[in-house]
Amino acid sequence: MPTEILMPALSPTMEEGTLAKWLVKEGDTVSSGDLIAEIETDKATMEFEAVDEGVVGKILIAEGSEGVKVNTPIAVLLEDGESADDIDTSAAKPEAAPAADAAQEAASEGGSDAAAAPAAASATPAPAAPAAADGSRIFASPLARRIAADKGLDLASIKGSGPRGRIIKVDVENATAAPKAEATTTAPAAAPAAAAPAGPSADAVAKMYEGREFEEVKLDGMRKTIAARLTEAKQTIPHFYLRRDIQLDALLKFRSQLNKQLEPRGVKLSVNDFIIKAVALALQSVPDANAVWAGDRVLKMKASDVAVAVAIEGGLFTPVLQDSDMKSLSALSAEMKDLASRARDRKLAPHEYQGGAFAISNLGMFGIDNFDAIVNPPHAGILAVGSGVKKPVVGADGELTVATVMSVTMSVDHRVIDGALGADLLKAIVDNLENPMVMLA
Repeated sequence: MPTEILMPALSPTMEEGTLAKWLVKEGDTVSSGDLIAEIETDKATMEFEAVDEGVVGKILIAEGSEGVKVNTPIAVLLEDGESADDIDTSAAKPEAAPAADAAQEAASEGGSDAAAAPAAASATPAPAAPAAADGSRIFASPLARRIAADKGLDLASIKGSGPRGRIIKVDVENATAAPKAEATTTAPAAAPAAAAPAGPSADAVAKMYEGREFEEVKLDGMRKTIAARLTEAKQTIPHFYLRRDIQLDALLKFRSQLNKQLEPRGVKLSVNDFIIKAVALALQSVPDANAVWAGDRVLKMKASDVAVAVAIEGGLFTPVLQDSDMKSLSALSAEMKDLASRARDRKLAPHEYQGGAFAISNLGMFGIDNFDAIVNPPHAGILAVGSGVKKPVVGADGELTVATVMSVTMSVDHRVIDGALGADLLKAIVDNLENPMVMLA
C-alpha cells in the first residue's frame, strides 16, 4: 500500500512549517536516511530524512508552500510492484485543500456527478477520522467520510473495498442507510475563560493610515512565534526587575592579559564570555535560583545551562550553552562563536536552542546603557546587559574617581524566584564580574 510521507514535527513546539525545498522528484528511489526535503520551522531550516524506502510516487505539497500543518501528507511513497495508479488521491490530498482540489478528489474516485457538484459543496471539510468501538482507527477517504456524514451512516459498519480495506466513495454509496451510533451524552463543556482584549484588526490599523504611503510586510514563521511567545510571557509571567551597576576595570585589565597569552592559540575572549561564565557560576552559588517553571511545579536544575540571545535578520535565537559552569572561558568563547554563526545561518538544531534555565541579552555593543528584557518561558530570569561607560564613582577610600561601569537589569519570574533570592543571584553575578580571577579558581 502506498505510504504517506507526513509533515514532520522537527521540534516539540512546532505546529506548522514551510516546505522550503524538495531534494527529490517524482520517480526518484529513496532509502531510509536519505535527505528528501528542507523544512523551514519558526527557528531554522532543517533537512528532512526519509524513514521508509521506495519510489516517490507523488509530491502533494509544492516547495515554497507556507503554513503546512504538522502531520499533513506532503508526498506518497510507493513500494515495489506499486505504481502511481495505486495512489488513493482522495486520501493523499491535504484536507485543507481548496475547492478545485476537492472537486478533483471527488472525480478521482469515479463519480462524475460528484465532480460536477458545486465547488462550495466539494470544499466542505471532511469530518475527523473516525474510530471503531474498540478505539482502533477506521481508514476512510475524506470524500467517503463526508458522504457518510451527510447520509447518517456509521463507517464502523461499512466494509471497505479500497487498498487494505480502506473505505472509499463507492462503499459508502452502496451501503444501507443504517443509523449512525448514538454518541454518549456528555455534559456541556465549561465556557472558555475570557480572552485577553485584542488590539484593533489589521484592516482597522491599515484604515488609520489610508492615504499615507507604507509597505506591508508579511509575518514569517519566526516573527509570528516571537510575537506569540513574548505576548504570552508578558501576560502570564509576573515579572519583577533588579538593577545593579558593575565596575569593569578589573575585568577589562584581566581580559587584556589573558588575550595576550591566548593570542598564539587564536583565542580572543569577549566581555560577553566572562558574563556567561559569571552567570553560570552564580547559578551554582545560588542553586535555588537555577530553576524553571513547569506549570504546577518548579524544576531545580543541576547544571548551569545558560541561553544567550543572538540577533539575526528578522528575529533572534537563544542558543543554549550547556554545562557552562564546567567549561573554561576559551571553550565557552569558541562554542558561543560557533552557535552564533550557525544561528545567523539558521542552521541550529532544536536541541541547541531549547532548554536552559537562565538567559543573557547583551545590547551593550549597540551603545545601549540599560534596558529591561522579557523572560523567555520556562526560564526563571534573564540578564539585560548594557554598555560599559566611563563614569565618576566614589572609591573605597572615599575619593572621587573614574571607572568603567556597566549597568545590568535582571528580569525575574516571581513564581520561581522571590525578591531576596533574586538579589542573592544578582550579587553573585556582580561579585564574579568585579573579581574575575575568582572565576578561574
